[in-house]
Amino acid sequence: MLKRNVRLRREYLYRKSLEGKERLLYEKKRKIREALEEGKPIPTELRNEEAALRQEIDLEDENTAVPRSTIDDEYANAADRDPKILLTTSRNPSAPLTQFVKELKFVFPNAQRMNRGAQVISEIIEWTFRVLKCHVILVHEHRGVPDGMIISHLPFGPTAYFGLLNVVTRHDIKDKKAIGTMPEAYPHLILNNFTKQTGQRTANILKHLFPVPKPDTKRIITFANQSDYIS
Repeated sequence: MLKRNVRLRREYLYRKSLEGKERLLYEKKRKIREALEEGKPIPTELRNEEAALRQEIDLEDENTAVPRSTIDDEYANAADRDPKILLTTSRNPSAPLTQFVKELKFVFPNAQRMNRGAQVISEIIEWTFRVLKCHVILVHEHRGVPDGMIISHLPFGPTAYFGLLNVVTRHDIKDKKAIGTMPEAYPHLILNNFTKQTGQRTANILKHLFPVPKPDTKRIITFANQSDYIS
C-alpha cells in the first residue's frame, strides 16, 4: 500500500510539472490562431515553429485545445461511479457532535459513519482510500458545539476546511411535526452565488459529494453563498 501511494504521488507531481510546459505551448498556438484569424503576420519568435504548431492546431478538438490541469484530474473520473463518503469526528465526541454527524449521514447520500475511537488520521485515510476510494469528512467541535468540518477528496485532494456557525440540528427543533421526516432520495443541488474563482472551486468540491439524482426527485438541497458564508 505504501509503495502504491508513493507511485501515485510521483505520477501526480510529474503531471503537475508538465502544466507549465503545456501552458507555454498553448500560448504559442493561441498567438498563431489569432494571427491567422486576423490576417496578421506570424510573430517573429514563432516563425521557426509555425509549421509544427499549425499541424498540432489542425489535429486539436474542443477537448484538447485547452490544456488540462491537476484540478481537472482530481475529479476526472467522478462520473464513473457514485461518490462514497466516510463520516467521522474528533476524538471523544460529545453527544451534540455525535447527533450532528448522524444527521449529516442523511444529508450526504452513500455516507458511512465511523466511530473515531483511538484511530489516528493516517489510519482512517488509508482505510478510506483502500475501501471507499473517495471522500473523508471529519467534523470537530469546541466545548460541545460543532465548529468545523474538513472535506478531503482522495487520493489527491482537494481538501477544504469549513467553519460551522449557529448549528441547529433536527434534534434541537421541538416541533417534530413541522419538520417531517428526512427524505433519503438523491437530491437536486442549487449552488447560488459561487461566481468567483474560489467560489467555483468550492462549488466543485460540494457538488461532487452528491450522486446524480433522478429527474423526477423532489428533494432539493441549496448551498447559498453570501459574503463567503454558505447557508
